[in-house]
Amino acid sequence: MNFKYFLFLICLNSIYPSCSKDNKGVLNVDYNLGENGRISIQASADGAVNYRFSFNSTTVIDNTTGQVEYQYSNKGQFTIGVWAFFDSANQDYSYTTIEVEITNADGSTVSNTGNIDTSETVTAYSNYSLVWNDEFNYDGAPSDAKWHHQYIPINGGGWANDEKQHYTARLDNSYVSDGTLKIVAKRESYTFDGSQKNYTSARLNSKYDMQYGRIDVRAKLPQQAGTWPAIWTLGTNINERGNYYGDSAGSVGWPACGEIDIMEQNGWDKNKVQGYFHWADTSSTEYHSYGEVVSTQDIGVENLTNDFHLYSLVWNTNAMRIYIDDILIVNMSNNANNPFDNPHYLLLNVAMGGSLGGNIPDSFNQDIMEIDYVRFYQ
Repeated sequence: MNFKYFLFLICLNSIYPSCSKDNKGVLNVDYNLGENGRISIQASADGAVNYRFSFNSTTVIDNTTGQVEYQYSNKGQFTIGVWAFFDSANQDYSYTTIEVEITNADGSTVSNTGNIDTSETVTAYSNYSLVWNDEFNYDGAPSDAKWHHQYIPINGGGWANDEKQHYTARLDNSYVSDGTLKIVAKRESYTFDGSQKNYTSARLNSKYDMQYGRIDVRAKLPQQAGTWPAIWTLGTNINERGNYYGDSAGSVGWPACGEIDIMEQNGWDKNKVQGYFHWADTSSTEYHSYGEVVSTQDIGVENLTNDFHLYSLVWNTNAMRIYIDDILIVNMSNNANNPFDNPHYLLLNVAMGGSLGGNIPDSFNQDIMEIDYVRFYQ
């Protein structure tokens, strides 16, 4: 078994837009070659908050530990890119490469879990690269490597907007089968920390956040009255109770963090859908919101609940645009008074009742939002 040690601090502007501005930490990389094409890597740098490992164009792995394992299926010489990031926006970093020779791979098919899932043909966009996705090509619980169940109520015993459900991490409320993620809202008595609700559902946070780019979510919405499905983002710096990121990127609260509602649908008119932005002015702290509500007739589709449709956000330093099936729904300028210059993470959930869900009929038993895929591009 071979063992090598590297101590590098290499800045390659052609690979990444900037180098570590503060020289916070030298990037140290150890690696160990094992059997059948396996390699184990340990990266470390003082002050690093995240690490990235690029093995090829389709396998990019992010984590906070700096430890990763990968298996090559073929023999040969390979270059591995390693980053240590010192801020949540991935702008301050150190970078190096490892050159390895794999001599003991046997040519068999191997499965490596990374940020990019190539199980389906992925739409390519000019000037964008796929950086994270889930094609839901497995069965069981949503991937723990990619999704966090947010089930601790943010307002003590309940949720915002007078929602009527508890969220759970149970398979009853979220699971993957037949190529799609199912988020299931159910009528049932459920108690959490002494707070009893008559409905359950699921609320997922992506374990990947992004500043600027494109997000695509292909989804089929629930049909029944009282359901409030949402595909949306929050600034990672919110520090909301029970979310995945905690205070790792800040603690500004809502709406200072910024909220982007790529898709929300009310509970009483399933022929309409909306895209909205919510924020606090960075100078005055005054709350603002802007968005549009459109009907199926407006976008030329027959149904939002029987068929899958593509809900997209395109976001850059100058503008934020929301699309349905690539039809522009909302267009808002981005400027210094808007807090949309920080990383955001994705949320998927179905709420019950509340300000946008409305009245829940006595006949309600359960309903489902299905997600075919989630894709992040930059």
